[in-house]
Amino acid sequence: MTNLSRRAAALGLVAVPLAGMASRSAGAQAAWPQQVTLTVPFPPGGSTDALGRLLQPGLQTRLNTTIIVENKPGASGAIGAAQVAKAKPDGSQFLVTFDSHAVNHALQPLTFDTEKDLEPVLLVGTAPYVIACHPSRPYKNFADVVAAAKANPGKVTYASVGTGTIGHLAMILLGKKAGVELAHVPYRGGGPAMNDAVAGHVDMICGSVALSAAQIAGGGLKPVMQTGKTRVATLKDTMTAAESGFPDFEALAWWGIFAPKGTPKDVIDRAGAEMTATLKEEKASKMLSETQQITLSFGGPEELRKFLAREMKVWGDVVRENGIKGG
Repeated sequence: MTNLSRRAAALGLVAVPLAGMASRSAGAQAAWPQQVTLTVPFPPGGSTDALGRLLQPGLQTRLNTTIIVENKPGASGAIGAAQVAKAKPDGSQFLVTFDSHAVNHALQPLTFDTEKDLEPVLLVGTAPYVIACHPSRPYKNFADVVAAAKANPGKVTYASVGTGTIGHLAMILLGKKAGVELAHVPYRGGGPAMNDAVAGHVDMICGSVALSAAQIAGGGLKPVMQTGKTRVATLKDTMTAAESGFPDFEALAWWGIFAPKGTPKDVIDRAGAEMTATLKEEKASKMLSETQQITLSFGGPEELRKFLAREMKVWGDVVRENGIKGG
């Protein structure tokens, strides 16, 4: 036997137990593909894109593999989600997505099943929506909005970042509960909606706290109500929906990570653990909590599964009961 053959044989003897260790241990580096793609189903620049890019360097180090962030926008996140749903369940593909993921099934035909074709990995966190008005409007709280809408049905306007978004659906549900008609003005994204709200072209805007916080702080908008169950620090003087007479009402922006159906549990668990560790690092945590205004929860697969099912039921019902079609 040549020296080369002897070395090859020796390596072969070592490789067998190492392979066995990889199959027994979720932490084994050898279990991971050489490249992992984090698919962000929205354009660059948004909160999901920021989340994916915060994950990239830490995961690359922790998993000892190449991490790619791929933006795959379209159909409110459904195109990118479909790509991941149909990918190999080998730990090479993950979906980094937003709250529209729980609404798309009711708004448009999908080529995948939201609950059955994607495995929950991590519920990163949530943030409330906030209803804010132009400073020239006389509304001090949501009760004032309801009174104005009753006096002038269909005349009080609000902007959202698009038809069928959580901001739009939340306002429909609140209007139903309050017995008033509010006029929806949909926009294609947060930038155009915010521009018109600050300019006073609409009475109000319902957007995530991350979208509205800077304008509220600068006086460009006046907060009327927030939609979480508890007040967030940046809106400590703004009443929640529950405090405003809508008990149990909640509308949240949320960020979650999913993998293709059939991805092994040990891969899911390791990915979730390493993603959590990465996002708990000071720089990432500060960026998410202060800049994006996300309340970090780091819920595991079962928590995300239950959360998604609840969100799909609540907002799917609003879509169906009101005949809303995707914009």
